[in-house]
Amino acid sequence: MRLLALKVDVDTYRGTREGVPRLVDILRKRGLEATFLFSLGPDRTGRAIRRAFRPGFLSKVSRTSVLEHYGLRTLLYGTLLPGPDIGRRCAQELRAVRDAGFETGIHCWDHVRWQDNVARRDRAWTEREMRSAAERYTLVFGVPPRTHGAAGWQMNEHAYRLERELGFDYASDGRGTHPYAPALRGERIGVPQLPTTLPTFDELIGLDGVTADDVDRRVLRATEPDPAHGHVFTLHAELEGMRLSPSFERLLDGWIAQGYRIVSTRTLFEQFDPARLPLHEIATGEVEGRSGDLALQGPAVPAAG
Repeated sequence: MRLLALKVDVDTYRGTREGVPRLVDILRKRGLEATFLFSLGPDRTGRAIRRAFRPGFLSKVSRTSVLEHYGLRTLLYGTLLPGPDIGRRCAQELRAVRDAGFETGIHCWDHVRWQDNVARRDRAWTEREMRSAAERYTLVFGVPPRTHGAAGWQMNEHAYRLERELGFDYASDGRGTHPYAPALRGERIGVPQLPTTLPTFDELIGLDGVTADDVDRRVLRATEPDPAHGHVFTLHAELEGMRLSPSFERLLDGWIAQGYRIVSTRTLFEQFDPARLPLHEIATGEVEGRSGDLALQGPAVPAAG
């Protein structure tokens, strides 16, 4: 059976309030599964302006119309406007996703702070961020979180290790081709990883003539061949749940026509025996259409003996 897992990254207060309910409606109308990963602390999206100095960031902004998708108010949070506490102010909206039958998990505590800093931070900093998110999740949902998907596909060694210590069953933190067990210098660490295998809408729009009106066709082209291990597609509440929702709906209908069963990342994870997943080094590198280095599935670790 062709399986395709949906991972919904929820980055902002506005995305939580407006994009998430729309996505829930779109998915429920078709009887589909998905995993929603929430930012649970302050929305300080405005501080992302510091990324303007990164190579490739300004070209991405111009291609994907950040102001149009996120809105001026969101882009002022954390600078001229105080950043609203998403987990505290949107607890009802978060629980509504669970009550609608969807898996939920952790994206981060503070999206901008994690994405811009984690790659060079120590264990103490990383643990504070992850425990803050886990404690808020537990407060909102009444149970501890069981899955994690890193903001901006940004990780460090400590974050991989902490995922096991915090009791996650699996995670979807980086980019790659198939499920694997992460390793560092040949040592197994963390929990099983289900990497994002497909390009995202915002990586494709504006490249090679792709527009918001035909980006779904470009993704469908990538999913025509039979996947050996299933696919993971990452979408964003602020994009596919808002102005890009028509393209997303066409994409879902296209996948259904291609014969895919659209599931949560947990359902995909349950198709594999964690003890038999191949061991791969954790790595970082670039992905076309996105600025900066991301967490990647690195080379396979040769079997002992």
